[in-house]
Amino acid sequence: MFSFQGYKKTLSDCHSGFMTKTIHVVLLFALTLCLSGCRTYYQRQLEFHRHFQSGNIEAAAGVLENHKDADRRRTRLLYLMNQGVVHHMLGNYGKSNDFFEEAYILGDDYRKTYGDVALSLLVNPNVTEYRGEPFELLMIHYYKAMNFMRLGDYEAALVECRRLNIALNALGDRYSGENRYRRDAFVHNLMGMLYDATGDHNNAFIAYRNALEIYEDDYSRLFGLTVPEQLKRDLVRAARRVGFTDQARMYEERFNIEYEPAPRGTGELVFFWQNGLGPVKDELSLTFTIVRGSGGAVHFVNEEQGLSFPVPASSKESTGDLGDLRVIRIALPKYVERKPVYASARLQAGRQRIMLERGQDINGIAFQALSDRMLQEMGTALLRLGIRQAAEQRIRKEDETVGAIFGVLGAIAEQADTRNWQTLPHSIHYARMYLPEGENNLSLELILPNGNTARTLSLETSIRQGRTTFMNFHTLDAIP
Repeated sequence: MFSFQGYKKTLSDCHSGFMTKTIHVVLLFALTLCLSGCRTYYQRQLEFHRHFQSGNIEAAAGVLENHKDADRRRTRLLYLMNQGVVHHMLGNYGKSNDFFEEAYILGDDYRKTYGDVALSLLVNPNVTEYRGEPFELLMIHYYKAMNFMRLGDYEAALVECRRLNIALNALGDRYSGENRYRRDAFVHNLMGMLYDATGDHNNAFIAYRNALEIYEDDYSRLFGLTVPEQLKRDLVRAARRVGFTDQARMYEERFNIEYEPAPRGTGELVFFWQNGLGPVKDELSLTFTIVRGSGGAVHFVNEEQGLSFPVPASSKESTGDLGDLRVIRIALPKYVERKPVYASARLQAGRQRIMLERGQDINGIAFQALSDRMLQEMGTALLRLGIRQAAEQRIRKEDETVGAIFGVLGAIAEQADTRNWQTLPHSIHYARMYLPEGENNLSLELILPNGNTARTLSLETSIRQGRTTFMNFHTLDAIP
């Protein structure tokens, strides 16, 4: 005979068994993540970075190839970007662009999944797919453009110009406020150079003018970067070439410079010096004290940093879950600068000797970009903490011991997302030279902060009359 009470007991037993199995699965998964992911991303890639930083690029490429299936989804974007860099440095420009194109598609098509979001709030953000910082995604196009120019494919370089323009518009739409990284002067400057090289002087003038505005308004305030003198000359030259005589004169008077046409029988060299290595992400641990407020609200307070985050609670029962908790810890990402050994450099070819000008501060942009969203990072970390605490209380009702273990694992699992593109340079300096057609010998003089020359490197480049040649060189020396 059917018994409702018996059915209810059976259902309760099934539910209890299901909950127990679910708890065990979650605990096992969380423990696995904790044991495998307690190191920072840099520490997990230490073998690769040792080879890369020592200049052994072939060995670095080999390490990447041997570990291509590791963390395939969660760090796939970083794997592709690192492969793009090492093959660019090895001169495999076509292969480099294959990796960067896949990275571009992956970054452009990224969509958050509900499973990723839920798992990141239960464990930590390292379990999700890395989507890339906005400035990192822009640098993909820088490397692709350099590859195409090395291959002599000017039309493909123009495609990267259009993609850069779309990415810049998206960046401006995503962020607002004068004290945020929302516009990139160097990228606009780069677009101007690419348009210039392909004979599109009208778009070159527009890009140079945009770069000038951003250097003056944003970069000077956020990064202490002034307008490069070369940009001023390029802007005047582009205005002259497109027929904007009045604007050319206006800029000549404003900058106190005169337009100088290219010497006959020469071609142009645009040389980029990528100095040092960009920052790495590490973890910042913050301790918060829980303070009860009026109306049942709970405040997470960190007096050292002057932080206070109110968390509303609907009832005494809900705040009671936090009643035994007085001090908690959250983990946030932070950048650690890798200062370059060299402060500046001079490029010499024949009798020409030009000081390279700093056009991009990747280190400064990285710190600024993280600072722009730090409150959001804190809010997410506190939400992650609250969800784990609520889950722990729920599990404790089923099994006190298992709940206590879950709480310990939750504390261990609290980690910041320390992933970032760590093969980028610290900064980019550049210069433009007019050189005779044919093979040209270059000397790159690397200068220490005290003004002394550390060493001089010999380079070669081939110049074609009336054409622009792009060349970039990366010195990896950084202070440990």
